[in-house]
Order: sequence, then structure tokens, then C-alpha cells
Amino acid sequence: MNNIPIKNKISFENTEIAFSSKSNFALKKTYWLFYLMNLNWLVKIGTAAINFAFKIYLPIKTIVKNTIFSQFCGGENIEDCENSIKKLSQYHIGTILDYSVEGEKSEKNFDETAQELLLTIEKAAKMRMEIPFSVFKVTGVASFDTLAKIQAGENLSLLENTNWEKAKQRVKSICQLAYDKKVRLFIDAEETWIQGTIDTLVDEMMRLYNKEQAIVYNTYQMYAQSSLENLKNDFEKAEKDNFIVGAKLVRGAYMEKEAKRAEEKSYPNPIQNSKKATDDAYNESLLFCVQNRHRFAICAGTHNEESSLYLVDLMQNYNILPNDTRFFFAQLYGMSDHISYNLAQAGYNVAKYVPYGPVKAVLPYLFRRANENTSVKGQSSREFNLIKQEVKRRKLIKK
Repeated sequence: MNNIPIKNKISFENTEIAFSSKSNFALKKTYWLFYLMNLNWLVKIGTAAINFAFKIYLPIKTIVKNTIFSQFCGGENIEDCENSIKKLSQYHIGTILDYSVEGEKSEKNFDETAQELLLTIEKAAKMRMEIPFSVFKVTGVASFDTLAKIQAGENLSLLENTNWEKAKQRVKSICQLAYDKKVRLFIDAEETWIQGTIDTLVDEMMRLYNKEQAIVYNTYQMYAQSSLENLKNDFEKAEKDNFIVGAKLVRGAYMEKEAKRAEEKSYPNPIQNSKKATDDAYNESLLFCVQNRHRFAICAGTHNEESSLYLVDLMQNYNILPNDTRFFFAQLYGMSDHISYNLAQAGYNVAKYVPYGPVKAVLPYLFRRANENTSVKGQSSREFNLIKQEVKRRKLIKK
């Protein structure tokens, strides 16, 4: 990893710190939940059964809410998230309120989502220490199909054009409020065939609102072959036109969908040809941002231990203080606590994505989390192994 000498003494093996926020009861509950999620067959059957149960109005909401929902979500609305916000804050971890309703398509839904996003910014403005960022997806306030047509260079109908102007205004109003309230704002990455349209929008917002500090952050998915080059190009634009690049660096979330679409439409797969290539691009992006930190504010959104430690090493070698507000680490709520809590304990800026929304509406998000934690080739996930380690340390379950 570019021969950066290792100085840090952070250990992600320290489960006592990782699960320090959990009571014995909560830890045992988490243990059994992850145990079940590591049964691949059960996850497949369970997700189908839950979907079916909701469709025929079986009363299973309470069961879902008290199990997988409570593990990965803060609540059904902003108020419900108060306990999670306060608990994370006690361990010096910030909250990123993520309104996780997906698949909405009407203009009415887009307006409602935009209003909810404005509320998250207002909340963050009132709780700056506890809520360091807000976040949204452009497809939450704009038509996916319209974004794709624009990127493909297709002409929009009169109605599509009108709705696109409304969508741009929603994005601008969200960014304007973030700027007015001095709340940093992540704009999440999406599929490559709409990402170009999103990048153009975000570039405009950064030029408007990132003159003094990074308010608007674009998201760079390093599994895409073009992302590192895009990051460097954005740096060049920022140097030339005097603004700051807010950069959330992730590996990515749409790999299978990208490969399938590329095959169906007979164009080259835009995804890196190996996991190593993705890892290398991710770590190179960290190095590039650190070396050019006069133009960057970054958030390392990663569950990868090696990359997290690499950024710690970079910060130490470039004499960047752990609490420098230009540098953050972020993980999802309910996952990778061994990274989040150990980094926070060492004084680094850490935040958790805390999704919220009606139980039924966030099911797609919850099912993705469950699938991520199923066993691979018969071996338990890293997450489950660490939970087992802490359960054993506390002598909670005899085996």
C-alpha cells in the first residue's frame, strides 16, 4: 500500500471496545440474529416469506421491527432515532440520518421525500456534534428513467423536461438549506448509467456551496474503473475554479446489476476486473486525497479493515490530527462495530449511517443487509465471528 510505514496501534480485534455499548441482553440478541443470518437457506426463505406476509397483511410488523429492523435501523421516523443518536454519541460516534424509503416514482413521492430530507438537515443543524452529516439519493427526488435518458443523450418529452426541472430544484433546495445551516451533505452514488447525470448535478452544487468549506459531498464508487480518474479530474476542476471537493469514498453497491446490464446491452463491464483492483483503487484514492488535502474533505465509507487502518497510517504520517474535521470514517448502523468503536475510542472522527423509515418501506434495505451477512462457502462471516468472540469473553453462552 504505497510503502506507508505503520505507526498506529489500533486493533480491530478488541471486541470489548467494539461491543461496549451493548448490554448482555442486547449482545445475546445480536448473536442469535447473526447466527440465523449466517444460514444462507434461511435468509432466502425468510426474505421471501416476509415479503409474502406483508402482501397478504399478516401481522408480522412487530416481529420484524424487534429483530432485523432494530439491528440495522434507528426507527420509523426521526423522533424514533433519538435513542440511537444519543447512544452513539456517548461513544463519540456521530449519526447520519438516512431516510431509506426506496422505489418511489411519483412526483408526489419525490416532493414528500424532499421535505423529509429538509427535516434531516434541520435536525442536524440543531445537533451538530451528534449528527455531523445529512445524506440523500438523487433517485429519491428524481426519476431514475429520466436520469438515464439524460445520460444516454436521449430527448426528453415535454412532461419529462418539466419534471426534470422540478427535480433539479429539489436538489438545489436541499443543498441550499445545507449551506445555510452549515450542515455537510452526502449525495450517494448510484448505477453507472445514471451516475454521470448525478455527477454533473453534484459538480454544480459543489461549485455553488463549497467555496469556504465542503458542504456538498459526491460519492465515488471505487469498484467502477472510471472512479479514480473522476476523482482526480474533480480535483483539477477544484484547483482551477477554487472550490473544495467533498468526497465520500466507497467500494460500491451495484456490482451484480452492473455486470448483468453490461452483458445484456453488449457494452464493456464498467466494474474493476478483480477485488484487488478495487482495493488498490480505493487505497490510492485515500492517498491522493490526503496528499491534496487543501482541496479535499473526505469520508472513508468502508467496512474494510485494511483500508481503515491505511487511512489512519496516512493521517499519522502526514501529521493530520485524528479529529481533523476534513477526515471522517463511516460504517452502517448495526455493522462493523469493531471498526467504528475502536476508531472512535482512538479519537478519530466516526459516524454511522442510521437508516430510518416505515418498516415495510425499508424492507429492501434490510434484505440487502441480511444477504451481506450470510455465510460464504460454509464459513461464518467476520461480523458473526467477532460477536461470538465477545459472547465468549463475557461467558454468556456455554458451548
